Amino acid sequence: MKPTTNPFHPDLQRAARLLPNVTVTRPVLAVVRFLGRFQRKPRVPVDVAVEVEDVRVPGPAGAPPVRVRTYRPRSVQGPTPALLWIHGGGYIVGQPEQDDVLCLELARELGILVASVDYRLAPEHPFPAPLEDCYAALRWLFSQAGTLGILPERIAIGGASAGGGLTAALAQLAHDREDVRPVFQLLVYPMLDDRTTTRTDIDGTNHRAWNQGSNVFGWRSYLGREPGGAQVPVHAVPARREDLSGLPPAWLGVGTCDLFHDEDLVYARRLEAAGVPCDVVVVPGAFHGFDIITRGARVARDFRGAFTAALRRALFPAPGAAEQAKAG
Repeated sequence: MKPTTNPFHPDLQRAARLLPNVTVTRPVLAVVRFLGRFQRKPRVPVDVAVEVEDVRVPGPAGAPPVRVRTYRPRSVQGPTPALLWIHGGGYIVGQPEQDDVLCLELARELGILVASVDYRLAPEHPFPAPLEDCYAALRWLFSQAGTLGILPERIAIGGASAGGGLTAALAQLAHDREDVRPVFQLLVYPMLDDRTTTRTDIDGTNHRAWNQGSNVFGWRSYLGREPGGAQVPVHAVPARREDLSGLPPAWLGVGTCDLFHDEDLVYARRLEAAGVPCDVVVVPGAFHGFDIITRGARVARDFRGAFTAALRRALFPAPGAAEQAKAG
């Protein structure tokens, strides 16, 4: 009998074996949201190095204010760069609190202001509500840069999973509206293409945390229609955009056992072809959300280190880097 090869990274094999294969449906969504209520602490995290504050900022026209959770290093003097962070959750679940640890780390390690947006969720609030909430938060960062003590020319956007999809869509929306210009987009295993739901060639055996059934439910909820159709609204599905030129430089990371692996790499190649620099990190044997589920694993720490370094390069460019890039 021939030995079988484990498809997962050695650091992730135990977690992959223990993770249940759950497809998100309306009943499952209700349970997940109920349990998520206990994640929102009555008090902000206590961190001697970082001040955490919840603020309400003006929402889109005719919509309620948007809650933004800010993380500010206490020791930093003078204006700093900033990151608008967008949490994941398949467009249907999630809140800024789930990424407290990550946002605290980024603020502390990079010495930047991190602002995590609490956007409205589908299916109750389908497109464009979540994206418009993110845009409202981004506009607030730019308009209040002086008061917040941040550098408007050094504001990046980033997110994971559906948050990565919203990040990519936000970069496109900001480009088209020509009102605010983020300097960089951080795409952590982003949810970019509803057409993946129609693929019949995908073997989901090695997928964890987010499978094809959940993907269909998430996209259907967000779009308010069956995903994978001939047409979708502009800015609803980042991968559907034909012209990607003029967008901010990007970093994209994904694992080989992630449902989004193929769509992510296609998008990265299209960015490069359009003249948009895009650094790509592919983690062999990593499943969706591995850096959160197995936070202490070496492969997870290395992955976070890679995108933290990318943020540092984008927000703290070396002297003459811009001129060298233009010359190259």
